[in-house]
Amino acid sequence: MQPLPRFARSRIAQMAIALCLGLGPTTTHAAEPRPDWQLATSLPDLIHTLDHWLDAESPYPARETAPRIRLISPQQARAMSNGGGRLGSTRRGLYDPDTQTIFLVRPWSMRNPQDVSVLLHELTHHRQATARHWYCPGQQELPAYRLQAAWLAERGESISINWIAASLAAGCTPDDFHPD
Repeated sequence: MQPLPRFARSRIAQMAIALCLGLGPTTTHAAEPRPDWQLATSLPDLIHTLDHWLDAESPYPARETAPRIRLISPQQARAMSNGGGRLGSTRRGLYDPDTQTIFLVRPWSMRNPQDVSVLLHELTHHRQATARHWYCPGQQELPAYRLQAAWLAERGESISINWIAASLAAGCTPDDFHPD
């Protein structure tokens, strides 16, 4: 029997490889399903989804009533927060416990994970308002930022915060105590 010419051997090898690849198991990579928060079609749906996450991840119990949500301008946010407080002037959200209202600063989108994390942060404050006694409002910030950071980390995102400033703001000074 005559050996096959060199060009024929390479041709047979190519066909054998193609056949093996064609007959082998195929792996299709389906797109990751969209996260729950991205499936929300309305703000109440999104709040429900975030509340479900907070139920599992936070020590603060859910409130019986949902907070009101208002979108405000950056100028309104600055006026409401007296210039931004100790953590800077770029507030993206505020919570008023007296009116149970969350104020989200425009532009805000329920499709942007950073914006949604701001809502989660403020929803945490809504829960914190009745969960326990806080010596000053600043004490609520560090736990809320930690939950916000955890939510973002689960989505491959990170929070941009000065943790030292947040820790300092969480400490109550004599000026922070208000007689009740």
